[in-house]
Order: sequence, then structure tokens, then C-alpha cells
Amino acid sequence: MNTDKPKVQFIDISDDIAGQRIDNFLRNRLKNVPKSMIYRVLRKGEVRVNKKRIKPEYKLQEGDVIRLPPIKIPESTKAAAPSTKLEKVAELEKCIIFEDDHILVLNKPSGTAVHGGSGLHFGAIEALRALRPDARFLELVHRIDRDTSGILLIAKKRSALRHLQAQFREKIVQKYYFALVMGSWKASCKKVTAPLLKNEVNSIVRVNPNGKASETRFKIMEKFEQATLVQASPITGRTHQIRVHAQYTGHPLAWDDRYGDPRFDAYTKKFGLGRLFLHAANIKFSHPANGELMDISAKMDGQLEKTLQGLRKTL
Repeated sequence: MNTDKPKVQFIDISDDIAGQRIDNFLRNRLKNVPKSMIYRVLRKGEVRVNKKRIKPEYKLQEGDVIRLPPIKIPESTKAAAPSTKLEKVAELEKCIIFEDDHILVLNKPSGTAVHGGSGLHFGAIEALRALRPDARFLELVHRIDRDTSGILLIAKKRSALRHLQAQFREKIVQKYYFALVMGSWKASCKKVTAPLLKNEVNSIVRVNPNGKASETRFKIMEKFEQATLVQASPITGRTHQIRVHAQYTGHPLAWDDRYGDPRFDAYTKKFGLGRLFLHAANIKFSHPANGELMDISAKMDGQLEKTLQGLRKTL
């Protein structure tokens, strides 16, 4: 039994970390601490930056000093490294679609979280670290939802992480998703700019005039009898952005358990669908080492392809 008492920690922020939101930084650093606990200590002012209270959206700056209060992690939430013998862990090795000395690109399966926490023993990043025990550095560059499949970018060097995160902040990175939405998407609807507000307790996102500016661009790829396959490109990176913007237009995504329509789920089930139809299909960015333009695509899984084949037969 571990009797060590947690202590106050002081963390100096270097240029490597500058630019991150304090809540995201804490969620990365305190991987086994429930998200609700992190937001609670932030809200109560127990986390200080330069001896001052800060909000969750505060962006860290080089030279900042964070005071972390003693946080006791419940034994039940402490997770050991995942075994490489687990089928789900071993399968991720086959999902790597690009790798060099600086970056790794994963075609993440639907149902796999990007990282552990919130009751999950491990996610894609923990599994990759278990598969690569000799890797000195493996960190997520960005995130995608657990039920979303497709491209997940991982840095193998801190310099690569900094370079790529800067590209995301400066909106240099281009991301394209495939989404199956309910009904007939209007060709005139090429952009949705509704502001989004996230409830930090339950992570539900709603269109709200007090929310953050958000923009998603849409393009019709294929039309079916009762559905449309669209390409969605998020210009901003808000939580659940594509899903909420699609719902806002009256065209929710298939099998979206938060923002969807059960009638559409029942319809698409006839074609073999049983998961969220949202796939991160393509990403374009500059290579962090040589500046080369990277254009990487990830194939949809068999279930999504089968669903589209079934829908085509109805035309």
C-alpha cells in the first residue's frame, strides 16, 4: 500500500509548453486524475499561475510558474501500462499508416479513445507507448473523439510536437472528415459559423451566442435517398464541432449518441451501420523537420464502406 502523501508542486513553464491551455496541460500531466476533479480545483482557485487564480482557458506563457495543490488519486483510477498481449493494443500496430523519426500517423479505430482517463484504463497513446517501450517521446499532437475513426497525429520528438502544435494554432493544418448526415444537405450550405459553448461538466456542446467563434466548411460528396455523405473541414478546433454544426443545420450525423436522431440510426442500421459515421480521412501539414508538404489519407473501415455500398443500391 502506498502511503506517500501528495505534495504541493511548482512547475516552471518552458517555451516547449507555452501556448497550451492550462486545463489541457493539467489533463495531459495528470492522466489518472478524473477530468471533473481537475476542473474543480481550477474553479476553486487551488491551481495558481504566478500566484494568481486563473480560468481553464488561460494560455500558458514561457516563464509562468504553476502551483499544483496536493491531489490524491483514488487507487481505483490508477492504471498500469496496458499489456501488449491485449488484442486491442496489438491491433494498433497494424493501424500505423505513416512513420518516420519525427512523427507517427495512426488510422485510429472507432471506439478507441486517444488517451486513458474518465474510467478508461488506456487509450491509443498509452497503447503505442506499450508497443514502443524504447521510444523516448510519444505525445498526441491533437485529439479526435473516441467514436470517430481516422487520422491521429503523434509526435516522436518534442521539437516536432512544438512545430506541429504551432501549425494547428496558426490554422495551417488542413483536416478533412467524411460524415454521413440525415436528409438532403443543401448545396448552398458550404459553411457553418455558429458559435459553440461547451458544458465543462458533461462535455455537451451547444450553439450559443456566448460561445466561441467556430467555423466548419462542408462539401457534398454523395447524395442518397435519405442521407448525404459530406466532407467536413473544421477551421477551428472546438469539441464536437462537426457533430454540433451538422445538427444545427438539421442534418445530424448517423449514430451520434449525443446529437443524433434515433430515426436516422434505425434507417442506417439496415445497411449494417452501428457506429458514429465520422471519419478523419485526410490531413495536410508541413513536416516538422524539413518543411515538406505532407498529404496523408486514411481509408474508411469495412463497416462504413459497406454502409455506403448499401445506400448506393437504394438509388
